Amino acid sequence: MHCDYAALRGKGKLPVKGELAATFGAKRADGPSWKGIFIKAGEGSDVHAAGAGEVIFADWMRGFGNLIIVDHGGQYLSIYGNNQSLLKRPGDRVKAGDIIATVGNSGGNEHSGLYFELRHQGRAIDPLAWLNR
Repeated sequence: MHCDYAALRGKGKLPVKGELAATFGAKRADGPSWKGIFIKAGEGSDVHAAGAGEVIFADWMRGFGNLIIVDHGGQYLSIYGNNQSLLKRPGDRVKAGDIIATVGNSGGNEHSGLYFELRHQGRAIDPLAWLNR
């Protein structure tokens, strides 16, 4: 069920509807630059998988809150943090657009919303380059 994630460049959708509050590479007030984006969204809003793949992590992690990670194959991972609840477990297969979590404020952010990060070969890449906005 892994997808050719590289072929999706410029065709993806934001995993949640909301206001873009922080962008990749922007300086954070408390130190390092953002490695992903933060989308302000109402608590309980649906979080959708950015592509087909397998959930490899679904648990609380310091700094990320309730975190879910999807492996899309080809060394691409999508990371969804700050969630209220996680609706998938490690080993679950997902399709693009599947609801995998709900928006919350579990990561210590000032607002409810979703932290979204893409990684390729272990390095953070700009998710906005992959989205059709």
